[in-house]
Amino acid sequence: MWVSEIWRWVLIGGLLVLGLHFPARGADPPATRGELAKATFAGGCFWCMEPPFEPLPGVVSVTSGYTGGHKANPTYEEVSAGGTGHAEAVEIVYDPARIGYSRLLDVFWRNIDPLDAAGQFCDRGQQYRPAIFHHDDAQKRLAEASRQALEQSGRFQQPVVVAIEPAPAFYPAEDYHQHYFRKNPVRYKFYRYSCGRDQRLEALWDPPK
Repeated sequence: MWVSEIWRWVLIGGLLVLGLHFPARGADPPATRGELAKATFAGGCFWCMEPPFEPLPGVVSVTSGYTGGHKANPTYEEVSAGGTGHAEAVEIVYDPARIGYSRLLDVFWRNIDPLDAAGQFCDRGQQYRPAIFHHDDAQKRLAEASRQALEQSGRFQQPVVVAIEPAPAFYPAEDYHQHYFRKNPVRYKFYRYSCGRDQRLEALWDPPK
C-alpha cells in the first residue's frame, strides 16, 4: 500500500513540474555561455520547493535556506519560531544558456498558492510566505511581468499577493534539510499529503472541468 501511495504522489509531483506553460511577458536577456546565475524563490516549506526545480535541464543546484529577514546565520528553530523575519526559500543556480528565468518563474507559480500571503498550505506565518527575490533588474522586470500576466489572465477571482523583492543575503539551511525528499521519501510524502499541498495546487491550477 505504501509503495503504491508513494508512486501516486511521485506521478502527481511530476505533473506539477511539467504543468501548463504560463508565459512570463518579456524576453530573457541574452545569456553568456559559461556564466551561471541565481534565482531565489520562497514558496512555503522548502522541502517541497526543491523537487520541482532539480530535474530541469540547465539547473545546476537547488539549495534550501533562509532569506528576507534581519538575523544573520539563523537556525531552523529560530526561523520556524517566526522571530527572524526570514522566509524558507530555495536558491537555484542555473545556466541561462540552457534555461531562462522565465521558465523558472513558470515552475514557481505552478507550485505555490499565489493567493495566500500569510503562509502556504498548512504552514502559517511569515516564515512560509511566498515571494520572488530578484537578483538584477532583468529578473525584476520578468517577475513583475509574470505576476501582471497572471493577474490579468482571469484565472483567479482573488488578487495575486506574492511579493517581489531584491534578493538579500541567503543562508543555507542545515544539512538534514537539504534534499529531504530524497533522504526521507516516506516522511516527505506523508508531510506533503497531510499538508494538503497537492490537493490545493490541483484545485488552483488544474480544476476539474
